[in-house]
Amino acid sequence: MSGPIVKGGGLLHHPRLRKAKSNDLIAAFLMVSPAIVFTLAMIIFPIGYALFLSLTKWVPGSSVTQFVGLSNFRRMLGDHVFWLSFRVTMILFIACLLLETIIGIYLGILLSKDLPGQKVLQAVILIPSIIASVAIGMMWIQILDPTLGFANYLLSIGGLKPLAWLANPGTVLQSLIIIDVWQWSPFMALIITGGMRTLPSEPFEAALIDGANKWQIFRFVTLPLLRPVIMVAILLRSVDLVRFFDTVYIMTQGGPNNASMTLNVYSYLQGFNYMDMSYGSAIMLFLLLLVILISLVITKLRRRMS
Repeated sequence: MSGPIVKGGGLLHHPRLRKAKSNDLIAAFLMVSPAIVFTLAMIIFPIGYALFLSLTKWVPGSSVTQFVGLSNFRRMLGDHVFWLSFRVTMILFIACLLLETIIGIYLGILLSKDLPGQKVLQAVILIPSIIASVAIGMMWIQILDPTLGFANYLLSIGGLKPLAWLANPGTVLQSLIIIDVWQWSPFMALIITGGMRTLPSEPFEAALIDGANKWQIFRFVTLPLLRPVIMVAILLRSVDLVRFFDTVYIMTQGGPNNASMTLNVYSYLQGFNYMDMSYGSAIMLFLLLLVILISLVITKLRRRMS
């Protein structure tokens, strides 16, 4: 009984094996083709269509589409509201990300310890992150109401004057930062807690033997070991923070006097309130590039620190 003929490279070059390998590739492609089609339909097509709209002048309901080139992008350069919304977006991004990271690390380390009622505490802390943002916005509108809100009631107990939290340009951003930090710090804490439970115990035991105090253990042992996990949490939160929309739109719609106008809200208002879909698409493309840039920077930092 003769075996397969081996020539110039072995059995892998046998015609039957080549045919079987080709059939496997075709079968694999057919299996992933629904995911490819879904990706093209849900990601690439909307981006391509937004790019098309940004290069035209089109009004909803009109059958006329005028090609205008880069005029919408040139309009952004001279639009002071656009630059104001970019500034507001970056302020919210930096302030919320910094505070949520610090609070998330603290809560994450706390939740990783064996404390009485730990499961109940963890469930209570995570409640804000699982509530819909629309419901969060409506709830905080009531809390920050200048006449009947609980926030001003607490200020009155302390002998302080009531504040127009969302109606004052000087306090609206601080109010939005407080709300976002309250809502999403538990999300950061959940990731940190998972990372803490995977850390080896030997470095901590060695630090205790060497006489290190709690602060030294946190600074020189816990933080370096948690750095990859922290960077993942920062990356996930950063992508969502740059696209700040739902809470702002529900509570202020960018007001008062554009003091809380983010890029996402400004793009939405341009497209659906002012019916300027082309300019709104151009702003969204700028926001997309901003998200990609921030993601690349954080990913590069994560690789350097890992």
